[in-house]
Amino acid sequence: MEIKPIKTEKDYKQALKRLETIFEAKIGSAEGDELEVLGILIDQYENEHFPIGLPDPIEAIKFRMEQMGYNQNDLANIVGLKSRASEILNRKRKLSLEMIRQLHERLNIPTDVLIQTY
Repeated sequence: MEIKPIKTEKDYKQALKRLETIFEAKIGSAEGDELEVLGILIDQYENEHFPIGLPDPIEAIKFRMEQMGYNQNDLANIVGLKSRASEILNRKRKLSLEMIRQLHERLNIPTDVLIQTY
């Protein structure tokens, strides 16, 4: 087992190929340990070279509503009024600090997603 830092695209591709080979390794085995360390190195390389930005706040609200089976009336119960919910979903009204707090608490959407400009 030769594990080294992933510094180049070539290193990254080799690491992915090796990961595929040992993917079914048993936990606690030598290959299992290699798999764990390799996964950490690949994750670090991907986070550094292929960062994923935060989602759009309104799209995050819509996505979470869909996940929870919520409709516009349910959103209205969180933000106050049905017309306000409609304006938010149609990007005609910005989220207030209190709305952000409520959406975070009730829909479990991270505040750092909700405070972004849109």
